[in-house]
Amino acid sequence: MNAPIRFSASVGQTSVDDLVSTAQRAEELGYHSITVPDHLDDQPAPLIALTAVAAATSQIRLLPLVLANDYRHPVVLAKELATLDAFSGGRLEVGLGAGWMTSDYELSGIQLDSPGTRIRRLSESVDVLSGLLAGDQVDIDGEFYSVSGSAGSPAPVQNGGIPLMLAGGKEKMLTLAGEKADIIGINPGLTAGVIDERAGRDATLERTDQKLEWVRAAAGDRFDSLVIQTRIHLAMIADDREAVAAEMAPLLGITAEEALASPHALVGTVDQVVEEVQSWRERWGFSYISIDAGSIEDFAPVIAALDGV
Repeated sequence: MNAPIRFSASVGQTSVDDLVSTAQRAEELGYHSITVPDHLDDQPAPLIALTAVAAATSQIRLLPLVLANDYRHPVVLAKELATLDAFSGGRLEVGLGAGWMTSDYELSGIQLDSPGTRIRRLSESVDVLSGLLAGDQVDIDGEFYSVSGSAGSPAPVQNGGIPLMLAGGKEKMLTLAGEKADIIGINPGLTAGVIDERAGRDATLERTDQKLEWVRAAAGDRFDSLVIQTRIHLAMIADDREAVAAEMAPLLGITAEEALASPHALVGTVDQVVEEVQSWRERWGFSYISIDAGSIEDFAPVIAALDGV
């Protein structure tokens, strides 16, 4: 796999005013997409936020990273996604996940089922969404959804439909992603429902090797057509990457060497970061790199260096 390398900027915990200006600046700098997470804490609602971004930009793509399936019925979501794709002129990519953050479920009162149940429900939801967004008649009487009908208008405007991203860090979720998604997000395992040192221990080089094997086995012949994405939790342009890793690694429950080898940390000089990203693509097929919006200026030289590579 030698897909072009592209970067996205996450505008999660950002004010509404800053969200639009950040997206405009990211577009100027050559970022591929703006991403917005889906949580119930102090941040904008993703689909409305991305609609505002679409109205204020002309080229940058839009990616909810990722929508928690349990929060929306797939028929309602299909209508909203098709509308946003049409409104943006075909710039939407849709990220879906099974839901994971315990505090969201506690705050909303939505029942937090087992990971297996949530993943089975997501699989059904993907089938509903895929059919409706393709303009097909959908007749599904499943374990979680009973749907009969079509989505009507507006229809998505992208040739080939809206790219679907599924993201996760465990075998069941990544198997589903390999079977059904166009973009695969490789995450640390978040079964605990929080981000702590347990996630760090699941973000190592060896664990990533295993995750890509799960995806490859599930995808079969279509693996080479997939886009593989990673979310960077530590992104920093720095002259002394070893010193940064030594300071941060204990918080992740791993060694400095493991932190520097992880595809969820990207630290070093511009040249070192460029070389690291290219090595990730060579080893794992990573070509879609997501960083926090606070780092977009520092990483602008990286974007320029990798343009067209």
